[in-house]
Amino acid sequence: MKIAFLSLALVGQPVPIPVSDKVPVLNVEALCKATVDNAKAQGLTAVQSFSDCMKDEKQARQQISTLWATSPSDVRNRCEGTASIETQSYVELLTCLQAAVVSAHPELVPPRRSSKDRNKQ
Repeated sequence: MKIAFLSLALVGQPVPIPVSDKVPVLNVEALCKATVDNAKAQGLTAVQSFSDCMKDEKQARQQISTLWATSPSDVRNRCEGTASIETQSYVELLTCLQAAVVSAHPELVPPRRSSKDRNKQ
């Protein structure tokens, strides 16, 4: 970060900071444990188990591994920053990547029928 500011001061242009080509490593074990503990502390009855949480995170990471290399670096930077700082969740990282794809290419989203058509059987 200091290098980026120094280059901006010296040259007037920021130095591009490289994005990792690898999916970031997140501490999902701590997230899943905290999620289960918080739900139990709040007295919730429908609590996702630690193993189910870990399974969801593992599946999300597998999906991310196919999207990561094809995602633009600015999207990877933004999504990695959000997931690394805020939640430490591959599910959140995957959601961010998918949202970026949808916003960049809305034609990929199938059109929704009107509600009267959806309710016909």
